[in-house]
Amino acid sequence: MATKVVMEALSPTMEEGRLVEWKKQPGDAVAVGDVLAEVETDKAVMELAARVGGTLLRHTIEEGATVPVSAEVALIGSPGEEIPPPPQVTPDDVTARARTAERVLAAPDAEATQPSPGRDRPVSMPPAAPARAVTESAPPLAPTAAARATPAAPAPPSGGRLRASPLARRIAAERGLDLARVQGSGPEGRVVARDLDGVGAAPAASGTARGAAVARPARIAFPAEGFTDQPLTQMRRAIARRLVQSIGPIPTFYLTAEADMERVTEARAALLEAAADGPSAAVKVSFNDVILKAVATALRQHPMCNAWWEDDRIRLWHDVHLGVAVAIEDGLITPVIRHADQKSLREIAAEAGELAARARARRLAPDEYTGATFSVSNLGMLGIDEFTAIINPPEAAILAVGRIEERPVAHGGQVALRRRMRMTLSCDHRVIDGATGARFLQTLTGMLENPLALVW
Repeated sequence: MATKVVMEALSPTMEEGRLVEWKKQPGDAVAVGDVLAEVETDKAVMELAARVGGTLLRHTIEEGATVPVSAEVALIGSPGEEIPPPPQVTPDDVTARARTAERVLAAPDAEATQPSPGRDRPVSMPPAAPARAVTESAPPLAPTAAARATPAAPAPPSGGRLRASPLARRIAAERGLDLARVQGSGPEGRVVARDLDGVGAAPAASGTARGAAVARPARIAFPAEGFTDQPLTQMRRAIARRLVQSIGPIPTFYLTAEADMERVTEARAALLEAAADGPSAAVKVSFNDVILKAVATALRQHPMCNAWWEDDRIRLWHDVHLGVAVAIEDGLITPVIRHADQKSLREIAAEAGELAARARARRLAPDEYTGATFSVSNLGMLGIDEFTAIINPPEAAILAVGRIEERPVAHGGQVALRRRMRMTLSCDHRVIDGATGARFLQTLTGMLENPLALVW
């Protein structure tokens, strides 16, 4: 019997994947562990490996197609084996499967205790039937939107706080719906995706407040030419999804400090000269490497800045795992230098360079870009004087680094040309107070202005 090959969740936040290239063709012999295809996740291009051996019977989807996690992408079996027709995979399947998962999560406890053959399947295996059949065999959905507008509608959200699932928020944003005017049928009045079925299609003259609230806003008539609609990449979707969780919900404040970089410039030049003919010649220490080393060292003295906010607790990390923002073609990614506080400047320089190169090639594994305890974003090489970076939750802070600029400043009682650099610390006020962040910047600035402190 043929075995389905499914789109696996190759990263912690992956919901769908784009099949970049097939590495095996129909008719090819396949062994366990063989690479079948390359898949673009929300962060990187990963390899999809075979879990069973046999003969590749078919490609269910073509190169370039995007399908949700657990959707069938191929079949493996015996040569000449009769195989079922391929399932119909459409873009709507992403939403359909997400709704199925949401329905399971939102189901009452009594329902969750009922035996369900589907829940006994391995996570990596999809249901035998396509998504549409799953929907039909699932427990009955809640009444339609129009029916919920009757007096028998669910109770409104309590406490005045809008409760809605991420999928419902996304659908509402795409369709221009006001969730505050929609009654939810999920736990504690939570608005879930099924509550939006039919919303907006109801006639405005229905006379219900709900119908009036969810009517689509009038569209502005733009000319048919003069713009380009660019499809979202998996990475751009992930960036959008993650960062809306930051600047809004997180009470953020910013602290800016300026460091004199004359001594760092001299120290870096001396290091490069000393290593020119030695075994470390291949490792070119950059200004950013020195900044990373100084940040990691300063964080050891300020544990509140090396922390995560976790709703009911603050997690103070004993080691420094430094996220380094790297701009790539489709967006940005933050490879993580583990235990950066325990590594030498040369080790940090070598690792940062190697991680950045693989990040640009989309070849990072998930554990190489997750789990940072603090992040650094440097746009100085692009001529930016200073900027504010957005915190990547659950981290409590991120440092934005501007360019090193030579300008006249007061120094030693005289006006002199000095190399200066501005840094802005974005702080989650739930974890870091103003004085706490200021003391961290003070320590960091002191280390950069006296780089000998980094060797102690």
